[in-house]
Amino acid sequence: MMENEVFLSFTFYSTILILKMYVVAIITGQVRLRKKAFANLEDALRNGGLQFCRQDPDVERCRRAHRNDMENIFPFLFLGAIYSLLDPSPTVARIHFLIFCVGRIIHTIAYLLQLRAPTRSVAYSVAQLPCFSMALQILLATTPYW
Repeated sequence: MMENEVFLSFTFYSTILILKMYVVAIITGQVRLRKKAFANLEDALRNGGLQFCRQDPDVERCRRAHRNDMENIFPFLFLGAIYSLLDPSPTVARIHFLIFCVGRIIHTIAYLLQLRAPTRSVAYSVAQLPCFSMALQILLATTPYW
């Protein structure tokens, strides 16, 4: 696998996306602490009292960004791994991975910083294009074996 240039590119971009998800999780925790809005009773009691076991709009925004990442990055990981096995052009594959990665980073920035619409939805849509392309190529390659 280490000779597969496409798989190495996929691994690079996938790792960036996973690290981005960790960053969003850390940001969520920091916002919880700053806003004193804890989901669990034991955390609220440790940080000031029962009244801090509550929801906060800023924490919920972070959580939605993280959930959106999971809904989109996990399928990308599957599609990209299978696509890498199809021996695509390394340049075309790299473009697929780059577009998805940049789109997801912009999406997260737009989500967390509450950038004006349609920034977030455009970033989301652009990031979906390489996923649909990879899915279609996988289906075309595997249809003869159906």
